[in-house]
Order: sequence, then structure tokens, then C-alpha cells
Amino acid sequence: MNSDKVIVTVPVTGSAGDCSTPKLPITPKEIADSAVDAQKAGASVAHIHVRDVKTGTPSMEFELYREVVDRIRDRSDMIINLSTGAGARFVPDDKDPMGFGPESTLCVPQKRVEHVLRLKPELCSLDVGSMNFGARVFVNIVSHVETMAELILDAGIKPELEVFDMGHIEIAKHLLKTGKVHHPSLFQLCMAIPWGIPATTKNMIMMKEALPPGAIWAAFGISADCFPMAAQSVLLGGHVRVGMEDNLYLARSRRASSNRELVEKAVKIIRALDKEPASPEEARELLQIS
Repeated sequence: MNSDKVIVTVPVTGSAGDCSTPKLPITPKEIADSAVDAQKAGASVAHIHVRDVKTGTPSMEFELYREVVDRIRDRSDMIINLSTGAGARFVPDDKDPMGFGPESTLCVPQKRVEHVLRLKPELCSLDVGSMNFGARVFVNIVSHVETMAELILDAGIKPELEVFDMGHIEIAKHLLKTGKVHHPSLFQLCMAIPWGIPATTKNMIMMKEALPPGAIWAAFGISADCFPMAAQSVLLGGHVRVGMEDNLYLARSRRASSNRELVEKAVKIIRALDKEPASPEEARELLQIS
């Protein structure tokens, strides 16, 4: 495998960004078009969330996922990575802490991976740990994560293990030890998310050194930490994730006009460090997926 190649993942829209943000892809066509456009700049993996087309709010609607996947597959050889993070949000009822507030989406693990099992992408995210996540709680009970991992494994899909703090890496190692995830594992080090691990060089090194032997990994920071952490990941031998799920700005006080523009800047950083973005074919080789 070519160590001079860097996989660039574009997280096209996410589930937390302000849906009124100009240029943020909302509809399945906008999401697919933005992903394919980002490929032209050097992205080889599209990380996909979907949104309600009328309100722009996060959605788990299967038909929205299906349309996005079909549109990308019709026009591109990009690797598709579907999110399974939806269905983990818990916001308590202010009048009853044991009750669910209207923004809660907590559901059974089978529901969280339903679209993945039906659409069969090459990759899907698997969030392995719980945490305070901004104003809500991101709930990933270990037994639920185990069930999701087993379903993903049986479907022949490679999970991208998303870790937001050091303890999450230990849960991921448990999944590997128990055979619910196979080697070589794929990790995404998620940094600067309130209230996860801060985005610093020291923390990225600490997380990298805690990974199991032979792990494939990428890292990202959100907002102002996006491009510094992209550079740091490349320097440490990792891969890169940049897109409008994580960051809306190309530079201080300058909004990005598209995912492509964010990927173009990341590719400039990669090339300044004497490496090249991987094509989808090269990314498949690096990820050891067929």
C-alpha cells in the first residue's frame, strides 16, 4: 500500500449544523451533487447524513438515504460511508428527567442500522461511546453498540469506529477482541466536539498511540480546528476528513461556498506535505475493502 496517499473523506451535511446556513446541502440531490463535486477536488469517501427536505432538520428516513446513495452511485465511484449516529440523541423532558424531550431520537440498534443493511455501502460509521454532545447526550450503550457491530459485520460492511475520547478507544478494542469487528480496524478520531477530547497535537498523538496494532485511522477537528488537525493527521500518518458537517469556514470570517472548496484547501495542505489525495480505487486498497 502507498503510504504517500491520503484518503480524504467529505462529511457532506451532518446532523447538527444550522439548516439555514447558506450553501449547506439539504435535499438528496444537493447532498449527492455536493459529494460528487467534492470528489473532483480529491475526496474519495462521502460520509452521508440526510435531512428533512422541508425543514432541513436531521432525518432517519430510509427513502432519503436511498435517493442519495442511488444518485452518487449513478455518477461516481466514490466510497459511500453512511452514518449510524442518528437514533442516539437523548434530550430529557425539562419537567421529567426520566422522560424524553421532543428532540430525542433514541431508538433500538436495529433501527439505527436499517438503512445500512438495506443499501449495503462499503463503509458505515459506528459510534462506540456515550458522551455529553453539546446540549444533548449522545447515547451508545455498549450492548447496543455490540448488536450494531454484529449486524454490520454480518452484512459484510466495514465499520468506521468513531471515537470522541480515550475511553471510546477501549470500547472499540473490546469489539475487536470479541470478534464483533475484524482487523484491520478503521478509526476516526473526532476532536474538538463539545464535550469530547480537545483538538491538540498532544491529544492526537495520545489517541493514535492507544489504537490497536495495524489500525487504519483518520482524524478531524471541527470549526477553527479543522485544517490544523487535517495537517496534524497527515504528519502523523493518518487520513483526513473535511466538510460542511464539521466546519463552515474556509478561513477566519470567510464562509466556504461548498464542500468542494473545503476539500480543495485540504488537498493543498496534503500536497504541501509531499503527499497526494487517494483516488477511490487507491482508497479501497488502503482500507482493504473490495
